Amino acid sequence: MRDQLKSRQCSKYLKALSDPERLLIVQCLQSGALTVGEIAQQVGSPIANVSHHLKQLRIAGLIAGKKKGRWVIYSLAGKVFNPQSASPLNVLDFGCCRLELGEK
Repeated sequence: MRDQLKSRQCSKYLKALSDPERLLIVQCLQSGALTVGEIAQQVGSPIANVSHHLKQLRIAGLIAGKKKGRWVIYSLAGKVFNPQSASPLNVLDFGCCRLELGEK
């Protein structure tokens, strides 16, 4: 059978997003790049928990981290997030399925 959904890749994305706190983090990053401290403050969670979730999202390829001095600035990965893809909705497009994030 031909795997049109690219099941292994798709399940990796969906598994990473299966935690409610990770979905909150994705929503935070929808408005732009943030540090772990800024994300923790916005989602109301300890930095250690947010760091764990960021690691899982990074492993899945959903976010990217860029070192800037002492800080790491996190943003949504360009390969799955394109803010111009569906106005006024923003979409995470995995190739197998899409997650509409809603208005900013």
